[in-house]
Amino acid sequence: MPTRPTKLKLLLGTAVLPLALVSPAWGSPSPPPAPSTLCAPAGVLRGADGQRASVSLCAGSGTPMMAVSAPAACRRSGSAAGLACLTSGTWTARKNGVTVVSGKLPGSGDYPGPGTYDIEGDVRVTSSPAGVDLQGTVRATLTLTAPKPPATHRIEVDRSTLGRDSATTLTYRIFRDSENGDGSARFGLIGEEGTGVRLSTSDPRCVNPLIGRYPATTRNAYALDCALTDLQPGRPSTVVVRVVTQQTCSTVVSKLGYWMPQGQALYTGGMLAGPTVECV
Repeated sequence: MPTRPTKLKLLLGTAVLPLALVSPAWGSPSPPPAPSTLCAPAGVLRGADGQRASVSLCAGSGTPMMAVSAPAACRRSGSAAGLACLTSGTWTARKNGVTVVSGKLPGSGDYPGPGTYDIEGDVRVTSSPAGVDLQGTVRATLTLTAPKPPATHRIEVDRSTLGRDSATTLTYRIFRDSENGDGSARFGLIGEEGTGVRLSTSDPRCVNPLIGRYPATTRNAYALDCALTDLQPGRPSTVVVRVVTQQTCSTVVSKLGYWMPQGQALYTGGMLAGPTVECV
């Protein structure tokens, strides 16, 4: 019996099977990039007695926050062995010469998105065991490529200013724009302590925080804490707040802590800075 048709049938089967099982590349959305950390050498600090600390600057991307740290390798004079290093201080990230985010070391700020950043750290490096204690400024240029994650929540307010010795009504709207997560969030407002500003609302979801040791019943009049449980895409929550200011005026800042549950995993939420209402 001729074998050529049989071979052709096998060849055709081998060629068609992957096409039947694999979707075209253009039909599958690309997964988001995994969070990552990029590091670069940033400078060497030296002491008068031969102490040395080689410092790097590292920045994380791919999450809503940009985490910056300054790991270092330390040596004492006359010792070939490295020492454990502790680094602290502050950092500033600039893009095209403009400061976009800053914070403490180690620490984080809102991720500004992809781009090339000049990162500067004012650091103090100490060793364990003792022997190295150095301070100085280090710099590195890091290019981050991860896209800025889309915002899941946002806060809007109907006014941007307050007056002195006045009572003002502020209407806040809290949105959840993501299908991920759930409707739980903690909405917070706080004025400047010591100015006499008072925040109040008739919304049953909100309270002035309780302060002091039990059985004290004193509440903090310059802050509000609201427990929201019904945030849904397409259905924002509204919170109406009355702000009473004194001659020493106060700004009012807002923030939102929200859940993004992943089973029983911890630390899956986020914190969002809302608008600041200034005093004029």
